[in-house]
Amino acid sequence: MHICNFFCNFAAEMRRNTVIFIILGLFLAILFCLDVCSGSIWLWPFGDLTPMEHNILHAIRLPKAITAILAGAALSVSGLIMQTLFRNPLAGPYTLGVSSGASLGVALLTMLSGVTGYGLQVIGIPFAACIGAISVLLLVLAVSRRVTSNVSLLIVGLMFGSIAGALVSLLQNFANPDALKLFIVWTLGSLSSVGWGDMPMLASILVLGALFVLLALKPLNGLLLGEDYARGLGIDVARTRLYIVLATGLLAGGVTAFCGPIAFIGVAVPHIARGIFLTSNHRLTAPASALIGACLLLICDLLCSLFIYPLPISTVSALFGAPVIIWIILKNK
Repeated sequence: MHICNFFCNFAAEMRRNTVIFIILGLFLAILFCLDVCSGSIWLWPFGDLTPMEHNILHAIRLPKAITAILAGAALSVSGLIMQTLFRNPLAGPYTLGVSSGASLGVALLTMLSGVTGYGLQVIGIPFAACIGAISVLLLVLAVSRRVTSNVSLLIVGLMFGSIAGALVSLLQNFANPDALKLFIVWTLGSLSSVGWGDMPMLASILVLGALFVLLALKPLNGLLLGEDYARGLGIDVARTRLYIVLATGLLAGGVTAFCGPIAFIGVAVPHIARGIFLTSNHRLTAPASALIGACLLLICDLLCSLFIYPLPISTVSALFGAPVIIWIILKNK
């Protein structure tokens, strides 16, 4: 009798999860079409378009919508695995200081070379941000091999972020106004900065990060109950932590390099995914977080395009993410 009830409940849960995934997939497709069509002027892809409208659709709106999907999925999944690693509901993709490292790389480039400087033209902002993010990631990886506690790793990551932030503030103090403006515009975040030429590089970085997530997917469920329990199951905690740090560095660092810092998506979406699917199983919450994060960032981009002067993507994403974080704090007292 108990076995029959178990299989009946399991089948019902599988049907429910399948239906939710189908609904999320359809919702993502609808949002993608709306994001491509909407803007300062409404464009219908299947209608007769002028050469200028076709250029707007193909060169601006399509890569922007694809970037929103990639960035939303990457930040959400990296936030999910960070929350599991540190067992902290407020951990996010930028916990280890990757965003601060990217900001330092961009600050060094823009403020030392100047707006029209040779370095800015040759290196480019995404490459400088990648170098900064990778530098911090390598430091965190070096520390992760020497410390055994995740709490210590969390503190070290925050300290690296603080050091990078202090150096950025120091550079801002001596920068000329034009270079400072360029840096501030980058920190506001933008999905429009990624064109077709940048898409292969961004996609390659995120796919590599996703592969590390897949390698850590099964051990992540063991970490939900603590490191000691995971070791009792035969899980190599040190190797799993290495996979998680690499995945977060690639996913969050890649998005930050090409789009700038995007706030709150990586913190809020994992909680939404767990709430919808009523489980912490990463085999469900990881793809769910990717889908929900992509949908949420498309919604944010749609809201940005409603204004005459488009808002920065981080501003709108904060309006979605901040209430979720407040709810988490109040719920946990």
